Amino acid sequence: MDGFQAGRRRLLGAAAGMTGMTAMAVPGVSSASPGAPSSAADWEAIAQSYDIAGDIVNLENAYYGIMARPVAEDFKRNIDYLNRYNSYYLRRRFDRAGMEQLRELLATHTGVAAEELAITRGATESLQNLICNYRLLKRGDTIMYANLDYDAMQYAMNDLAQRSGAKVALVKIPEPVNRQAAIDVYEQALRQHPRTRLLLLTHVNHRTGFVLPVVEIIKLAKARGVDVILDVAQSWGQLDYKLPDLGADFIGANLHKWVGAPLGTGFLYIRKERLADIGVERGDEDYPASDTRSRVHSGTFNAAALMTVPAALKLHDDIGVANRGRRLRELRDYWVRQVRGLDGVQVLTPDDAGSYGAVTSFRLRGHTTFEQNAALVNRLVEQYRIFTVARKGPVGGACIRVTPGLFTRTADLDQLVAALRDLSQKG
Repeated sequence: MDGFQAGRRRLLGAAAGMTGMTAMAVPGVSSASPGAPSSAADWEAIAQSYDIAGDIVNLENAYYGIMARPVAEDFKRNIDYLNRYNSYYLRRRFDRAGMEQLRELLATHTGVAAEELAITRGATESLQNLICNYRLLKRGDTIMYANLDYDAMQYAMNDLAQRSGAKVALVKIPEPVNRQAAIDVYEQALRQHPRTRLLLLTHVNHRTGFVLPVVEIIKLAKARGVDVILDVAQSWGQLDYKLPDLGADFIGANLHKWVGAPLGTGFLYIRKERLADIGVERGDEDYPASDTRSRVHSGTFNAAALMTVPAALKLHDDIGVANRGRRLRELRDYWVRQVRGLDGVQVLTPDDAGSYGAVTSFRLRGHTTFEQNAALVNRLVEQYRIFTVARKGPVGGACIRVTPGLFTRTADLDQLVAALRDLSQKG
């Protein structure tokens, strides 16, 4: 078999689980026993499949996911292969059949038709394209988003409003919040702004980790004739669902957070019946307007990263999204339960079932500015060797986000708890 055919088989084999890399690299987890990890030993074996720096406790994993060893090794092989075969492989194979095979694989995982998906470089590009090319907005209409939505998406919504002569309505998520309170605030906002045409929603909030009850809110919006663009950047791969379960017609996602694919991989979804309501991206003519792929024109992709997506999805399947989500919530609960009662520590994310995942944020009493929280992040690194990130946007002030990964041990979280006890006493 020559190298060209070997590369093609690598892509197909990873998608079908033929390579065996994942099963060999992660003891206790194999395609023959999906959903196997349950014991502490299983999760320790999975944790050991990540090569992480030992001089810092990394609790900032909502940014992007570290690739597990079998995925990283596949990525390196793909880089080497592309460096040898270059445009010969891309133009004759991957840019054609390879990309379509990847769309078919994503369709299987998302529960939608491949023709409804387009591959992107991440959720930001996906959502920007959906927002900026939305065609149904008229002068005098209202677009709506929340204070906790992602900054770049807020910018895109503002830009759309300016270009369309529309108004902007800002929803302020209350603090503290729960599912019903979130539903109520959106229902009230939609009632107060009857000309709302487009609503941006974020499934799992990147600032606080709150899981927005999007199914209920989307139903409210649709009953009023309001379209929803849904950001699932933090939920896809962490929560157990298929895209149709959510009810949104327009969705942006990535694969480099909780799926653990290489950076620069994502996709957008447009329900087939709604394709005409999202304009072609910047006059693209590579695909007809009837093709979802015409809603994206990214230029040259990181092909090696995309070639590695099947290996990441295979490992993701072998662990099982429900198992992955449960483990992440267990790690989150481990530290939150120990600090929630600490005097001077305010945990922003609720503990109600279905309202949180891996991500949870806190603030120290009186630390409400971004500058104060950024300084505290530096202090956690310098004094305690714990890495987190400061976030702004909540109505009560800025906060610090904590996000474990599958490689996180309870000993790492014990360090965080000890640090917060110390800091809460010192102020």
